[in-house]
Amino acid sequence: MISGEMLQELYDYNYWANGKLLDSCAALSEEQFLRPMSSSFSSVRDTLAHMMGAEWIWLARWLGRPTRTLPGVPEGLPFAETLRRWQEQFSSVEQLRKRWREIESELRQYLSGLDEKTLAGDFTYVNLQGKTWMYPLWRTIFHLANHGTYHRGQITTLLRQLGASAPTTDYLIMQDEGLLR
Repeated sequence: MISGEMLQELYDYNYWANGKLLDSCAALSEEQFLRPMSSSFSSVRDTLAHMMGAEWIWLARWLGRPTRTLPGVPEGLPFAETLRRWQEQFSSVEQLRKRWREIESELRQYLSGLDEKTLAGDFTYVNLQGKTWMYPLWRTIFHLANHGTYHRGQITTLLRQLGASAPTTDYLIMQDEGLLR
């Protein structure tokens, strides 16, 4: 099992790396930000919105606020339509950054209150498709941070394809900058 302290460090890294990525994305034109490209999600914006939406959903689950949709999107829509409506709420990097800061604050507060027994305990949730899953809580928290790393790599590739600068977000760079505890 990973300790609560290590999970907090992992999220320190997660948000540091997200900030670097958002800074790079802020230099894109609106056309570049929204341009359909070949990746898991259609554009830089859509990939960022997916990452943020995943954090919101997991946090809601952990806080006992099960949800079948994303904020501002009616329940009962097909999954693809739910994602499209969520993504379309964010026409700029700054809109994403502002909403993400709110999620980050609440997620960090949640992490700071966890003890080892709670982390090791089973966590059951229902996904957006209505399927029930169960894992140790710490694994779901670790999963979410890893999910962000995966998609940051995709956005790095998209930025390079757009001719834009992509940040270096390696974990040890954060240490080199003196930002690890």
